[in-house]
Amino acid sequence: MFLPNLLIALREGLEASLVVGILVAYLVKSDRRDVLPKLWLGIGIAAAVPLVLGVILTWGPKTLTFQAQEIIGGVLSLLAVALTTGMIFWMSTHARAMKGRLETELDRSLRRSENGWGVVVIAMVAVGREGIETALILWATVKSSIESSVWATTGGIVVGFAIAIVLGVLIYRGALRLNLGRFFTWTGAFLILVAAGITAYGIGDLQEASVLPGWGTLAWDCSAHVGSAGSPINWLYTIGNAMFQVNAQPTVLQVIAWLAYFLPVAVIFWQRTRRTGPPRSASTAASAPADRAAEAPEAVPSR
Repeated sequence: MFLPNLLIALREGLEASLVVGILVAYLVKSDRRDVLPKLWLGIGIAAAVPLVLGVILTWGPKTLTFQAQEIIGGVLSLLAVALTTGMIFWMSTHARAMKGRLETELDRSLRRSENGWGVVVIAMVAVGREGIETALILWATVKSSIESSVWATTGGIVVGFAIAIVLGVLIYRGALRLNLGRFFTWTGAFLILVAAGITAYGIGDLQEASVLPGWGTLAWDCSAHVGSAGSPINWLYTIGNAMFQVNAQPTVLQVIAWLAYFLPVAVIFWQRTRRTGPPRSASTAASAPADRAAEAPEAVPSR
C-alpha cells in the first residue's frame, strides 16, 4: 500500500499546494500581506477537517454490528469513487480557469470587507474540498489492508504529502518547473484504475452485508495459482491487490461493477485527454505564483 497511497497523497497534496500558492501570491501582489494570517487560519481549518473525518471513519463504526460496518464501508467506498472520478474530470475541464476563479473570489472578498475575514472562508472551501476528497479516497484504499501493512500504508501517505508540500514551495518560489499537465494526466489514469478496484471492493462489502445478492457466486477462482508466500507470483499478486484490489476470487457482480466503471470512465478520460491535451492550466496556475514569488520571495509565510 506504500506506492498507491504515496501517489494519491502526492497528487492531491500538490493540487492543494498549487491552490495555496495562487492564494498567497495574489495577496502578496495586491499588497495585502496583512490578510495572510487569516489565509493560513482558513488553510489550517481546512487541513483539520479531513483529519477529523479520517478519525470518525476509522473509529466511529467500531461499535456497530458487522453488517452495519460493511454497509458503511461499501457506501463510503462508492462515494469515494464518485468524488475521485468527479475530481479527475473537473481538473480536465475547469483547471484552466482555476487561477482566475480563485483570484476573482479573493478580489471580491477583499472589496466587500477590508478586514479580510472572507479570505478564511475562501481558503477553507478551496483547500478543504481537496482534503475531504483525499480523506475519503485514502480511507477507501487502506480499509482492506491497514491491518497487514500499517507502516507501509501510513508511510506512503506521509511521504506523499511531504513531497507535495516541498514541490509546492519550490514551484511557488520559482525554483522548480514541472510539466503539471502531464503529471495530472498520468496520475488521473492511475486513479481511474484505483477507483475501479475500490468500486469492486465496495460492491463486495455490500454483498457481504446481504444488501446486494451474489456473495459467494464467483466469477473465477485463481487462488490456487497465486503461489506460496514469498514467491514471485504471490509477490506480484500482493502488489496488485494492494494497489488495484486485484482479487483471485471475485464475485460475478464485482467483475461486472469493475467493467461498468472502468470501461466508460477510461474511454471518456482518453477522449478528453486526446482532444484537449494535458490540462496545461495546472502548469499556468503554478507558474504565476512562482513568477510573483520571484518578485517577493520573502512573502512565503512560515508553516
